[in-house]
Amino acid sequence: MTVLTMSAAEVSRYDTLMRVDRGEIRVADAMALLSLERRQVYRLLERVRQGGAAGLVSRKRGRPSNRRYGDAFRDQVVSLVREQYSGFGPTLAREYLAERHGIRVSCETLRQMMMVAGLWKDREARRPR
Repeated sequence: MTVLTMSAAEVSRYDTLMRVDRGEIRVADAMALLSLERRQVYRLLERVRQGGAAGLVSRKRGRPSNRRYGDAFRDQVVSLVREQYSGFGPTLAREYLAERHGIRVSCETLRQMMMVAGLWKDREARRPR
């Protein structure tokens, strides 16, 4: 037996589609409940019929983003920040990286990289308890 992790929205969607499959509600009612077009309801209904509840679970779950920076680039950025801009916050470090090294990343991306590397703590972690 396989255990699935489904969000509340996916469980609700599964329940609604099963009701359509059993004939308890019409496709038009499912369209209103799920805020989807008729074609999408039929597409999802086919996935449920073929794969059960697992057919509704996002196929991207647990996989890295297609837009993710490569490991080498992240290591380069983190090493530059660690060596030259260790006392800087993400915003100032980002400005210096763009100005002096030609590396352009968003402030939030740099903040996330710094947090993973242990160079920066989020506001809640910095606050004294």
